Parts: sequence; structure tokens; C-alpha cells
Amino acid sequence: MISVADQPWFTDAALQKVLALLNSDGGEGRVVGGAVRNSLLGEPVSDVDIATTLTPDVVTARAMAAGIKAVPTGIDHGTVTLVVEGRPFEVTTLRRDVTTNGRHAQVAFGTDWQADAERRDFTINALYADAQGQVIDLAGGLADIESGTLRFIGEARQRIAEDHLRILRFFRFFAWYGRGRPDAEGLRACAAAKGDLARLSAERVWSEMKKLLTAPDPGRALLWMRQVGVLTAILPETEKWGIDAIPGLIATEEALGWKPDPLLRLAAIVPDDAARLKAMGERLKLSRAESDALKQFAEAPRPAEDLSDMALDRLLYTQGVEGVVARLKLALASARARAQGDVKAMQAAGGYTRLLARAQGFERPAFPLTGGDVISLGIAPGPQVGKLLAELEGEWLKANFALSRETLLARLKERLQRRAF
Repeated sequence: MISVADQPWFTDAALQKVLALLNSDGGEGRVVGGAVRNSLLGEPVSDVDIATTLTPDVVTARAMAAGIKAVPTGIDHGTVTLVVEGRPFEVTTLRRDVTTNGRHAQVAFGTDWQADAERRDFTINALYADAQGQVIDLAGGLADIESGTLRFIGEARQRIAEDHLRILRFFRFFAWYGRGRPDAEGLRACAAAKGDLARLSAERVWSEMKKLLTAPDPGRALLWMRQVGVLTAILPETEKWGIDAIPGLIATEEALGWKPDPLLRLAAIVPDDAARLKAMGERLKLSRAESDALKQFAEAPRPAEDLSDMALDRLLYTQGVEGVVARLKLALASARARAQGDVKAMQAAGGYTRLLARAQGFERPAFPLTGGDVISLGIAPGPQVGKLLAELEGEWLKANFALSRETLLARLKERLQRRAF
């Protein structure tokens, strides 16, 4: 028997307390899904979810009697979150789908572990670990983990009809755990149902895409998404732009130790057009921070590889660091991808490496003057204050931030003497 009993996450006292609570007086609880899957794959385990034969009211009553906080986070679907020592554990009653509409399901609670497994999406997500840590496989997940196969449980088209988001989850889990080619039946089912993606909320679509783009190497998943039309269905901006920049970006990330950045990877596969990216952000309901990051990227010019240090500093000051760094990273990745046997590309890569290092260490200097300095010299608050400050800031930039406050104040006074306000 395969076991996870020796895994640190499984021997954790908080989890053992929850399992003991559920596995008494005729009840049973098993760890299910990601924690078991990741343990077998040697991947980190974060969230630990538990399935149980006990109904939500019984779970809640037992938790309260044991002094454990119980939060009804998804009570209609049988989920109660138990909080032990500050750690949350989602506990969900075994269930089967009564009706589905592609987005939501009505469920019936039960005690049949096989029925619970068969309503899940992929075989590798339907692995259980009992209270002793023994792994229980009811859908063929162990063999698929061994072969790196991502496979729907049962008929792929039926699983997708139950929840259209499973199309994107198919490619997301393939990006993280799949090897070789995607499962042919699953691929055909995703292609046939791609039109149903339009029925999903933007938040769910972006959430899945963001997780996919965070995978160590999402390149093969994106390639197959493009092949079957799924990528165009959710990101029409990529249709002509393509995903050709992804392999070079991934190779550069691995070589230079960059942490996977889903927004940078997104920027690599969409046009650098501020208006189109704004519309895309609104459609996908990106957060303000995410939309701002893409806006800064689109509005920042791509620096030439031989740009001087001072010119780069001025660019970083006026455009912001985040957008310029994104431009430099993509330019460096592109140059590195072309560098083998191409002397010019090698030189460009060297130039972008230098610029990127400087940009990442840039600390934006503070302009020495404020509106209060102008007003203190007799100028009434209003547009003239901003105009004078902008003129002086422009001179300060041309001087590479070297003009002192005293020099700038002197120039301000000279201007006021020459003009009538």
C-alpha cells in the first residue's frame, strides 16, 4: 500500500485532531485531492481538504463540542471550514450531483466514497488518504500520476458539461502536472465545448489563467490551448500575437532564477497596446494593481540595448520602474532566444542585462521643490504653481537629478522676476 503517513503535513497535530474528530462514533474522514496528489508528486502541500461521511450539521456539532471553530463556508455544498490553531481545514460531506448547468450543481449528501470520487474532475484529484495515511485510489489516479497523464474521470464531455470551467482546469493541471501530449479524449472534449467558456464569469476565467501562467513552464499547455481554439476563446488578443515569446521567456527565467510572473507572461503573449490591454483588463476583471501593471508595460517604451545609464534613470523616473523592467525582461528574453550564433543578439542580451540590473536597483529620487515653495514666494494656488514646478522638474531631469534645492529655488526666483503673475 502507498502511504503518506510519514509526511510532515499529515503528522501535523492540527490535522490529526480534525481526523480524530471525524473518525469516531461511526464517522469517517479522509484527506482528499491536492494534498495527496502533491505528496505523491513530491510537490509542496499547502491546503489540506477533507471529505467525510458526516453531514455538515454533525461536523459542526462535533467541532463545537471539541472547542474547534466551525465556519459554514459552503454549507449548501456540504463544506464546513474547521479552524485549529489558526489553520483552516475544509471538511466536505460526500456528495453526488443531482443537477448541473455547466456552472453550478445541486448536490445530495451521501456516504458512498466511489460516488464521491466519480463526481470529481480528474483522476489525480480523486485520491484519498485515510486516517492512517493509506492512499486510496478509486479512479485510477495512481497510474496517471506515474505516467504524467491528466485524464478526466469517466466521460470527458460529461465532466465538462457539468462545469465548463473544467476546460481551463484541464490545461491548468496539464501545465503543472502533465507530461508529453494531453489526453486525446480530454483534448477533443475541450475543443468541442470551447464555446461554453463564454458562459463563465470573468473572475473564474482569469483565476484559472493566472494559475496556469504561474506554472513552472506553461508553454506546452498554451500551445495546445491555441491548437484547439481555447486560448483564442478567452484571450482573443493572442490570436495574431501568438505565444512564440514564451519558450525564450521560460528559458531565461530558469537560467537567471526569475520567479514565474503570470503578468509578465501574459504581457509576452498579448499586443503592447494600452487601449487593447485596458479593454482586456476590464473584460477579465483584473485587479487594479494588475491593470496598472499592464498599463505601465504598454506605455513604457522599449529601451535600446545601448541606452546610457543616465538616460535609463530619466526613463525610469518618468515612466515608472515596473513597466520599464517588464520591457527589459521581455527584450532580454527575446535576445537570449536569438543569441546562439547571432553576434548582434548576444551583444543585445549583454546590453539588456546591464540595463535590467540598473533598473532593478533604481531608487526614484524626490524632486527637491514642492508647491509650497512656489506659494511661499507669492504665487496664488492654481495652475501656475504646477506649470512652474513642471518646468523646473524638466531642467532637473536634464541635469540628471544633480540640481540642488538651492539652485532650483534660485532659478524659481529668477523666473518670477521675469514674469508678471
